[in-house]
Amino acid sequence: MVVERNIDNVAILLKLLGDKTKLTMVKILDSHDCCVCEFVGIFKISQPAISQHLRKLKDIGLVKETRKRQWIFYSLNKESDLYPIVRSLLLHIPSQDDKLKELEKEGLRISCE
Repeated sequence: MVVERNIDNVAILLKLLGDKTKLTMVKILDSHDCCVCEFVGIFKISQPAISQHLRKLKDIGLVKETRKRQWIFYSLNKESDLYPIVRSLLLHIPSQDDKLKELEKEGLRISCE
């Protein structure tokens, strides 16, 4: 799903990215595919809460999902009309790879394989 870029969609995007959890998710998804269980481990919030965050990002076409066996992995939709805006914003945000490294250290990064 490609969402046409207009001022309404940009306003929705900026509102969504004004949430620290969603912004962090987007930064992680810019370079790593993740499943819900990994985000649960990173953010220490419930699976339904994580799913709601991802659904909102998916609804505007910024996040896409890929099924691998029983797991659904999420990634940033770099084909989205909104991605250039997001990409320019993400350049100013520090890497979040430490969150994934910590998850891996806890043995949770590979839980979806």
